[in-house]
Amino acid sequence: MRTIYQYFKKGNDLTANFYNREMTAILKDRGALLILLFALFIYPIIYGIAYQREVLRELPVAVVDLDKTAASRQLTRMIDATEQLKAVPNIHSLAEAEELFHRGEINGIIVISDQLEKKMLRGEQAVVSVYCDAGYLLMYKQTLSGTLRASGTFAAGVEIKRYLAKGASWEQAHEMRDPVALNAHLLYNPAGGYNTFILPGLLVILLQQTLLIGIGLLGGTQTELGRQHFAVPMQLNRGSVLPVLLGKAGAYMTLYIINTIITQIWVFHWFNLPFKGTFLPGLAVMLPFLLAVTFLGLGLSTLFKRREHSILFMVFLSPIILFVSGLSWPISAIPQWLQVGAKIFPSTLAVPAMIRVNIMGAQVQHITSEIGGLLLQAAIYFILALILFYRVSQKREITPDDKKETKKGVQ
Repeated sequence: MRTIYQYFKKGNDLTANFYNREMTAILKDRGALLILLFALFIYPIIYGIAYQREVLRELPVAVVDLDKTAASRQLTRMIDATEQLKAVPNIHSLAEAEELFHRGEINGIIVISDQLEKKMLRGEQAVVSVYCDAGYLLMYKQTLSGTLRASGTFAAGVEIKRYLAKGASWEQAHEMRDPVALNAHLLYNPAGGYNTFILPGLLVILLQQTLLIGIGLLGGTQTELGRQHFAVPMQLNRGSVLPVLLGKAGAYMTLYIINTIITQIWVFHWFNLPFKGTFLPGLAVMLPFLLAVTFLGLGLSTLFKRREHSILFMVFLSPIILFVSGLSWPISAIPQWLQVGAKIFPSTLAVPAMIRVNIMGAQVQHITSEIGGLLLQAAIYFILALILFYRVSQKREITPDDKKETKKGVQ
């Protein structure tokens, strides 16, 4: 019993020692501190302010009125009255509108064909042409939807007047114009805002990327300075790998519990994002997610020989991680083999899970598959980190500094 007690006491001493040393290293390294702590204040504020308007409004467009009648002027006013578009005045020809479009002063061109009013009076179909910049999807969407809304309302008014002229009542005219009414409800993002759409998932990716970069930065720095006895201590053997790894992981987990509160609670309330999250589901996702990322980062840190290698590595991976997260493109539209490969990143499972928790109010039973996947990742990366720490420590020669650190660590 005494031997078992001494074994656990030694393990606890090592864990506490390396927790303190890792935390000290973080606090003394300005670059690591900026990435691991202050970045999670800076990035959400920048993104939140940039996307605070939620939707694009009052996009300038040129309305080229070739008809110049009362009906075409009414349609122009209706286009200008939509929240999406703002009609630029004094555009008299298509050539003039094209010049403004190429100079970037307008985002679209709407051409009202000649004989609009005459064709309407004859009961014939008139044409309104829309030229949108499809190279920018948000502007394209707003230009097209604003024009469709204005022209649809205008056409409905014309048709209702025709029914009224035939003797129908106002209610009958509306029912004949729209026999099947659409009752649409926008769930979880009522305004259809871009900030509400992009920021919740982006915050989870920021947690992952900053944590991986910060751990790799410190590991690469110690290797570069020839202080591997600090990054990967020589006393790693079958009995001491575990407490050393847990001590290092504990330092990062302490910081990222704070960062999780900032990103998953404070940011939502600061920018008035829809928030239906509760404590238990959020904890059930974030705890295994942070553990998986931490152990992955600690394992990778043994591979970096220089300080900047972790930054270059993560810069290379960041676009891939963002793409496979499902934020920029639906996961269901990604090839199956890429969906499977994407699960190597903890964020691939954590992003949809946290969106469902925070935005949709999902409970634990609704996200069991994601939680199970994150727990499996945490276990796999924990074992990987143990193996890499042990292998690296066995390849190094024991130095006088190592002996000093060993003696100091077990005292």
